[in-house]
Amino acid sequence: MSIIIRWVINALALMFVAYILPNIDISGFYIALITALILGLINAFIRPFLLLITLPINILTLGLFTFVINALLFWFVASFIEGFNVAGFWAAFFGALIFSIISSLATQLVIGPRERF
Repeated sequence: MSIIIRWVINALALMFVAYILPNIDISGFYIALITALILGLINAFIRPFLLLITLPINILTLGLFTFVINALLFWFVASFIEGFNVAGFWAAFFGALIFSIISSLATQLVIGPRERF
């Protein structure tokens, strides 16, 4: 049950990001649900591989290159989902940053620290 709650929280966080950032557009809640699902799957399966490949760069930048990877994955998802548009890299950068902050805070408030998985 908590997976479904987290999925809806991520979709709502994505809609909030699209509301506050002018360069990110999302056409509706259904598209936000699909986008949140695809973002979750890509972050679960592709992101660890990318972090492993870019480990030397991450070490040199003290982990700040992870923000770039998050932005590129956010932008990548927007490139193939109709109804979810990101105007450029900086929009993806700030969108991914705000999305992760809002999503994690809202998940902690709704689900709580005990029930993580």
